Amino acid sequence: MLKLALMKEENLKKPKPEKKIIGRREMVAFPELDIDEIEAKIDTGAYTSAIHCSDIHEETRADGTKVICLDLLDPSHPQYNHKKLTFSDYSLRDIRNSFGDVQERYVIKTMIKLFDELIEAEFSLSDRSDMKYPVLIGRKLLKGRFTVDVSRKNVSLKFNNKQKKNK
Repeated sequence: MLKLALMKEENLKKPKPEKKIIGRREMVAFPELDIDEIEAKIDTGAYTSAIHCSDIHEETRADGTKVICLDLLDPSHPQYNHKKLTFSDYSLRDIRNSFGDVQERYVIKTMIKLFDELIEAEFSLSDRSDMKYPVLIGRKLLKGRFTVDVSRKNVSLKFNNKQKKNK
């Protein structure tokens, strides 16, 4: 009991990293996916982040390894770059969609840039063509890093523009 009390006291003394404020929508980048700027919806109701993909399918290579292949975004999206992406490091998980239905989706890890910070995060791959925003940022990515101010938008874009201007 004493040990637990000491640990709690020690944790209280540690300075917590300051959380950055973000808005309900933000411009983000995916350096590994060759996307410099794309609009994302911040969704504190979603646990997992998601990114819009099309033609998502699994293939087995000649050596027996399985990979997922996909088009990032789709041909109707203005930032579609015609690149077919392949991932060998992925998982298949049950994800609850916005309607409360459980769907089996592929999940990958990739780097996302928000403000001046590069974060490795998990993204479920889904067809978001009927959604307004191609990227959804969920609680798992936000936790411990960001506070959401729903009255604001593009806070990170404004921050980055200010940083460039001051250089």
